[in-house]
Amino acid sequence: MSNVPSLRDFSSIVFFTGAGLSAESGIPTYRGKGGIWGKYNYEDYACQDAFDRDPDHVWDFHELRREKIASCNPNGGHETIAAIQAEKPDTKVVTQNIDGLLQRAGVQNPIELHGSMWRLRCSEEGHVIENFDVPLASRRCECGAYWRPDIVWFGDSLSEVDMQAAENALVNADCLVSIGTSAAVYPAAALPRIAMETGAVSIEINLEDTPMTPYYQHAIRARATDALAQLWNA
Repeated sequence: MSNVPSLRDFSSIVFFTGAGLSAESGIPTYRGKGGIWGKYNYEDYACQDAFDRDPDHVWDFHELRREKIASCNPNGGHETIAAIQAEKPDTKVVTQNIDGLLQRAGVQNPIELHGSMWRLRCSEEGHVIENFDVPLASRRCECGAYWRPDIVWFGDSLSEVDMQAAENALVNADCLVSIGTSAAVYPAAALPRIAMETGAVSIEINLEDTPMTPYYQHAIRARATDALAQLWNA
Protein backbone atom coordinates (compact mmCIF):
# COMPACT_ATOMS: atom_id res chain seq x y z
CA MET A 1 0.00 0.00 0.00
CA SER A 2 2.98 2.27 -0.47
CA ASN A 3 1.22 4.40 -3.10
CA VAL A 4 -1.99 4.83 -1.08
CA PRO A 5 -2.15 8.13 0.84
CA SER A 6 -2.41 8.15 4.62
CA LEU A 7 -5.84 8.90 6.01
CA ARG A 8 -4.17 11.52 8.19
CA ASP A 9 -3.78 13.64 5.03
CA PHE A 10 -7.55 14.27 4.79
CA SER A 11 -10.04 16.26 6.82
CA SER A 12 -13.45 15.16 5.50
CA ILE A 13 -13.32 11.38 5.23
CA VAL A 14 -16.42 9.35 4.45
CA PHE A 15 -16.40 5.66 5.29
CA PHE A 16 -18.91 3.69 3.23
CA THR A 17 -19.32 0.31 4.87
CA GLY A 18 -20.97 -3.00 4.09
CA ALA A 19 -21.32 -6.44 5.63
CA GLY A 20 -17.66 -7.31 5.02
CA LEU A 21 -16.64 -4.89 7.77
CA SER A 22 -18.47 -6.98 10.37
CA ALA A 23 -17.50 -10.36 8.94
CA GLU A 24 -14.35 -10.31 11.09
CA SER A 25 -16.60 -10.09 14.14
CA GLY A 26 -18.32 -13.32 13.14
CA ILE A 27 -21.42 -11.88 11.47
CA PRO A 28 -22.08 -13.59 8.10
CA THR A 29 -22.17 -11.46 4.97
CA TYR A 30 -25.14 -11.57 2.61
CA ARG A 31 -23.78 -12.38 -0.84
CA GLY A 32 -20.19 -13.43 -0.29
CA LYS A 33 -18.90 -16.89 0.46
CA GLY A 34 -21.02 -18.36 3.24
CA GLY A 35 -23.47 -15.47 2.97
CA ILE A 36 -26.95 -15.53 4.49
CA TRP A 37 -28.81 -15.43 1.17
CA GLY A 38 -26.92 -18.49 -0.03
CA LYS A 39 -28.51 -20.44 2.83
CA TYR A 40 -31.89 -18.77 3.25
CA ASN A 41 -34.45 -17.58 0.72
CA TYR A 42 -35.02 -13.88 1.33
CA GLU A 43 -38.59 -14.22 0.04
CA ASP A 44 -39.36 -16.31 3.13
CA TYR A 45 -37.66 -14.08 5.69
CA ALA A 46 -36.84 -10.59 4.45
CA CYS A 47 -39.71 -8.99 2.59
CA GLN A 48 -43.03 -7.45 3.56
CA ASP A 49 -45.05 -10.19 1.84
CA ALA A 50 -43.38 -12.85 4.00
CA PHE A 51 -44.11 -10.81 7.12
CA ASP A 52 -47.73 -10.32 6.12
CA ARG A 53 -48.12 -14.07 5.55
CA ASP A 54 -46.49 -15.24 8.77
CA PRO A 55 -44.94 -12.62 11.06
CA ASP A 56 -43.90 -15.16 13.68
CA HIS A 57 -41.96 -17.20 11.08
CA VAL A 58 -40.13 -14.04 10.00
CA TRP A 59 -39.49 -13.05 13.62
CA ASP A 60 -38.08 -16.50 14.42
CA PHE A 61 -35.39 -15.81 11.81
CA HIS A 62 -34.68 -12.25 12.94
CA GLU A 63 -34.59 -13.16 16.63
CA LEU A 64 -31.86 -15.68 15.80
CA ARG A 65 -29.98 -12.93 13.98
CA ARG A 66 -30.34 -10.55 16.93
CA GLU A 67 -29.02 -13.27 19.22
CA LYS A 68 -26.05 -13.89 16.91
CA ILE A 69 -25.24 -10.19 16.60
CA ALA A 70 -25.52 -9.66 20.36
CA SER A 71 -22.87 -12.35 20.88
CA CYS A 72 -20.38 -10.56 18.60
CA ASN A 73 -18.08 -7.64 19.40
CA PRO A 74 -16.73 -4.75 17.32
CA ASN A 75 -13.46 -5.57 15.61
CA GLY A 76 -10.36 -3.51 14.93
CA GLY A 77 -11.90 -2.05 11.79
CA HIS A 78 -14.86 -0.59 13.67
CA GLU A 79 -12.51 0.70 16.36
CA THR A 80 -10.15 2.39 13.90
CA ILE A 81 -13.06 4.18 12.23
CA ALA A 82 -14.19 5.41 15.66
CA ALA A 83 -10.65 6.58 16.49
CA ILE A 84 -10.37 8.48 13.20
CA GLN A 85 -13.73 10.16 13.75
CA ALA A 86 -12.71 11.15 17.28
CA GLU A 87 -9.59 12.84 15.93
CA LYS A 88 -11.21 14.22 12.76
CA PRO A 89 -14.75 15.37 13.68
CA ASP A 90 -15.75 15.97 10.04
CA THR A 91 -15.49 12.23 9.41
CA LYS A 92 -18.82 10.71 8.36
CA VAL A 93 -19.88 7.08 8.22
CA VAL A 94 -22.47 5.85 5.72
CA THR A 95 -23.32 2.24 6.36
CA GLN A 96 -25.42 -0.54 4.91
CA ASN A 97 -24.90 -2.52 8.11
CA ILE A 98 -27.77 -3.10 10.51
CA ASP A 99 -25.80 -4.72 13.34
CA GLY A 100 -24.98 -1.66 15.49
CA LEU A 101 -21.31 -2.62 15.90
CA LEU A 102 -20.11 0.76 14.66
CA GLN A 103 -21.99 2.49 17.47
CA ARG A 104 -20.74 -0.01 20.02
CA ALA A 105 -17.18 0.83 18.91
CA GLY A 106 -17.85 4.52 19.51
CA VAL A 107 -18.80 5.81 16.05
CA GLN A 108 -21.09 8.82 16.33
CA ASN A 109 -24.20 9.32 14.19
CA PRO A 110 -23.63 6.79 11.39
CA ILE A 111 -26.08 7.13 8.52
CA GLU A 112 -27.79 3.73 8.52
CA LEU A 113 -29.10 3.33 4.99
CA HIS A 114 -30.66 -0.06 5.66
CA GLY A 115 -31.91 0.60 9.18
CA SER A 116 -31.01 -1.13 12.43
CA MET A 117 -31.75 -4.54 13.87
CA TRP A 118 -31.94 -2.81 17.26
CA ARG A 119 -34.96 -0.69 16.37
CA LEU A 120 -38.56 -1.86 16.08
CA ARG A 121 -41.31 -0.26 14.01
CA CYS A 122 -44.99 -0.73 14.67
CA SER A 123 -46.48 -2.39 11.60
CA GLU A 124 -49.76 -0.52 12.14
CA GLU A 125 -48.89 2.93 13.47
CA GLY A 126 -45.33 3.26 12.18
CA HIS A 127 -43.66 4.63 15.30
CA VAL A 128 -40.11 3.44 16.03
CA ILE A 129 -38.43 2.46 19.30
CA GLU A 130 -35.00 1.18 20.27
CA ASN A 131 -35.00 -2.32 21.72
CA PHE A 132 -31.99 -4.41 22.74
CA ASP A 133 -33.87 -7.31 24.36
CA VAL A 134 -32.71 -10.78 23.37
CA PRO A 135 -35.16 -12.44 23.11
CA LEU A 136 -37.90 -9.88 22.68
CA ALA A 137 -40.25 -9.56 25.63
CA SER A 138 -43.10 -9.19 23.14
CA ARG A 139 -43.39 -9.20 19.38
CA ARG A 140 -46.42 -6.93 19.56
CA CYS A 141 -46.77 -3.22 20.15
CA GLU A 142 -49.09 -1.97 22.89
CA CYS A 143 -51.65 -1.28 20.16
CA GLY A 144 -51.77 -5.02 19.42
CA ALA A 145 -50.06 -4.91 16.03
CA TYR A 146 -46.79 -6.73 15.41
CA TRP A 147 -43.52 -4.93 15.69
CA ARG A 148 -41.32 -5.41 12.65
CA PRO A 149 -37.56 -4.87 12.48
CA ASP A 150 -36.81 -1.28 11.45
CA ILE A 151 -34.65 -2.47 8.57
CA VAL A 152 -34.91 -2.22 4.80
CA TRP A 153 -36.23 -5.49 3.42
CA PHE A 154 -36.22 -6.51 -0.21
CA GLY A 155 -38.78 -4.34 -1.97
CA ASP A 156 -38.68 -1.57 0.67
CA SER A 157 -37.66 1.97 -0.17
CA LEU A 158 -34.72 3.64 1.51
CA SER A 159 -35.40 6.62 3.74
CA GLU A 160 -35.24 9.86 1.76
CA VAL A 161 -33.81 11.60 4.82
CA ASP A 162 -30.97 9.07 5.11
CA MET A 163 -30.27 9.15 1.38
CA GLN A 164 -30.04 12.95 1.42
CA ALA A 165 -27.74 12.87 4.45
CA ALA A 166 -25.49 10.34 2.69
CA GLU A 167 -25.39 12.43 -0.48
CA ASN A 168 -24.51 15.55 1.50
CA ALA A 169 -21.67 13.74 3.24
CA LEU A 170 -20.28 12.31 0.03
CA VAL A 171 -20.41 15.52 -1.97
CA ASN A 172 -18.27 17.22 0.70
CA ALA A 173 -15.77 14.38 1.15
CA ASP A 174 -12.09 14.77 0.32
CA CYS A 175 -11.55 11.02 0.80
CA LEU A 176 -13.92 8.10 0.32
CA VAL A 177 -13.09 4.73 1.88
CA SER A 178 -15.40 1.89 0.89
CA ILE A 179 -15.12 -1.18 3.13
CA GLY A 180 -16.59 -4.63 2.71
CA THR A 181 -19.46 -3.83 0.39
CA SER A 182 -20.50 -6.05 -2.51
CA ALA A 183 -21.44 -2.99 -4.60
CA ALA A 184 -24.45 -4.99 -5.77
CA VAL A 185 -27.31 -3.52 -3.73
CA TYR A 186 -28.92 -0.45 -5.27
CA PRO A 187 -29.53 2.39 -4.80
CA ALA A 188 -26.84 2.37 -2.10
CA ALA A 189 -24.20 0.91 -4.43
CA ALA A 190 -24.32 4.00 -6.63
CA LEU A 191 -23.61 6.46 -3.82
CA PRO A 192 -19.78 6.28 -3.92
CA ARG A 193 -19.84 7.81 -7.41
CA ILE A 194 -20.93 11.10 -5.86
CA ALA A 195 -17.64 11.46 -4.00
CA MET A 196 -15.66 10.28 -7.01
CA GLU A 197 -17.32 12.83 -9.28
CA THR A 198 -16.58 15.69 -6.89
CA GLY A 199 -12.87 14.86 -6.76
CA ALA A 200 -12.46 12.83 -3.56
CA VAL A 201 -9.58 10.38 -3.34
CA SER A 202 -11.26 6.97 -3.48
CA ILE A 203 -10.10 3.77 -1.75
CA GLU A 204 -11.78 0.37 -1.80
CA ILE A 205 -11.01 -2.20 0.91
CA ASN A 206 -12.35 -5.66 0.22
CA LEU A 207 -11.20 -9.25 0.06
CA GLU A 208 -12.21 -9.51 -3.60
CA ASP A 209 -13.01 -7.32 -6.57
CA THR A 210 -16.49 -5.80 -6.89
CA PRO A 211 -18.40 -4.26 -9.82
CA MET A 212 -17.17 -0.85 -8.61
CA THR A 213 -13.47 -1.75 -8.32
CA PRO A 214 -12.48 -0.23 -11.70
CA TYR A 215 -13.76 3.17 -10.57
CA TYR A 216 -11.65 3.41 -7.40
CA GLN A 217 -8.21 5.03 -7.51
CA HIS A 218 -6.87 2.53 -4.96
CA ALA A 219 -8.03 -1.05 -4.33
CA ILE A 220 -6.73 -2.88 -1.27
CA ARG A 221 -7.28 -6.62 -0.97
CA ALA A 222 -7.02 -7.22 2.76
CA ARG A 223 -9.07 -7.51 5.92
CA ALA A 224 -10.60 -4.22 7.02
CA THR A 225 -8.82 -4.36 10.38
CA ASP A 226 -5.39 -4.66 8.78
CA ALA A 227 -5.95 -2.21 5.92
CA LEU A 228 -7.44 0.54 8.08
CA ALA A 229 -4.70 0.24 10.68
CA GLN A 230 -2.06 0.65 8.00
CA LEU A 231 -3.84 3.56 6.30
CA TRP A 232 -4.23 5.37 9.62
CA ASN A 233 -0.83 4.65 11.09
CA ALA A 234 1.21 5.03 7.91
